[in-house]
Amino acid sequence: MILITGASSGIGEACALKFAAMGHDLFLCARRLDRLESLKAKIEAEHGSLTVKVAQVDVASAESCADFFTQYADELAQVTALINNAGLARGLTTFQDSNFVEWDEMIDTNIKGVLRFTHGILPYFLEKKSGHIINLGSVAGLYTYPKGHVYNASKFAVHAFTESLRLDLVGKGIRVSEVLPGMVDTEFSEVRLRDEAKAQAVYEGMTPLYANDIAESVAFIASQPPHVNIQGLVIYPTAQASPRDVHREE
Repeated sequence: MILITGASSGIGEACALKFAAMGHDLFLCARRLDRLESLKAKIEAEHGSLTVKVAQVDVASAESCADFFTQYADELAQVTALINNAGLARGLTTFQDSNFVEWDEMIDTNIKGVLRFTHGILPYFLEKKSGHIINLGSVAGLYTYPKGHVYNASKFAVHAFTESLRLDLVGKGIRVSEVLPGMVDTEFSEVRLRDEAKAQAVYEGMTPLYANDIAESVAFIASQPPHVNIQGLVIYPTAQASPRDVHREE
């Protein structure tokens, strides 16, 4: 069973559909339960033999995560891989013009959410001496850019945590991987900018990555034999060379 956070849209939803097509049972988590229920119905209609569980969880809330791991202990024992996908960016201003509320949203979701779900699933993986944790990072966790500040910091934290966790778990039979995408056309920019028109302008004049592209890579990492661990995979669209360098057609 594959456990996916932030499964209600974007990369999380694409991962759910990809793993379902590969025949994996799923446990899908997100804040928007209505979207999860719709995704569950779609998967079950196409792959009737699969088990698809959904749960409303806010990874930014310690209480919500604690309740989840208490309520679903039996189901979590069946999980073979955790996809830490839930994440967001808020705002695109200089640091001096940013605000505490947006900092907290990014830190609580991007960092604490990954820590909470990883810590919650590890007892099951340690007992089985197997399991796979795949963290959805970002090239923003490797390279800074203007007005990135707290988002950059949160993704640098995910990258550092992934590297450190791998060291802590060496010899335990548990794999730890990170996928670090560049520009992906999902709800990301709309959430960040709170404006649909501005969000679409982010991708004008170039072909970005799409959620399915990242899901393909996540599935590739997860499908390797147990003795193979892909530590990190950086994925850019062809038109992008760094967070700051993007070729756009006139």
